[in-house]
Amino acid sequence: MNPSSMDIVIAGVGGQGTVLASRVLAQAALEAGLSAKTSETIGMAQREGTVQSHVRIGKDDFGPVIGTGQADVLLAFEPAEAVRALGLLKPGGLLMVNDYPIRPVTVTLGTSAYQTEAILDYLKNTPFQLKVVRAFDTAIAAGSFKAVNTVMLGALAATGRLPFSRSAVLKVLLELVPAKAREINERGFELGAKL
Repeated sequence: MNPSSMDIVIAGVGGQGTVLASRVLAQAALEAGLSAKTSETIGMAQREGTVQSHVRIGKDDFGPVIGTGQADVLLAFEPAEAVRALGLLKPGGLLMVNDYPIRPVTVTLGTSAYQTEAILDYLKNTPFQLKVVRAFDTAIAAGSFKAVNTVMLGALAATGRLPFSRSAVLKVLLELVPAKAREINERGFELGAKL
């Protein structure tokens, strides 16, 4: 049986849909009769700036921000952002990370390096339950790289850890995305669930 309370941190960069993902999870919780609170921490107000969304489910007497070592799940849409948010995850918590990097401007300019394999190796040696997800490639297969967030939501929903069903998450997702994006998002979600 799923717990009726859960803390989830969604980490990514601007443009990856972290805020939409948090809204989907919170709305699915509300529709399941649970309380839900969300909070966003946004870095540079531009595409590819750091974004963290916090979703607290079934915790009426807590504020919306998840503290150090309290998250049950860290859903990371980008490897370096997984490392940045790692301190929020409790020991033994679930770390789901998209393996595809979004390289910062400093890397593309050649003034710094982004070592994807070293980052993923570091994550493999942490005290968390790591699941690496090929979300970018799966989103492309679904029809758009923009579906990374829905692939990751599908993968999380398929773990059975959420206090509501996978179909409840998909229902809310399809209600919140524009009609023209529903088919791709549904396909991304279902392909993510199969991962």
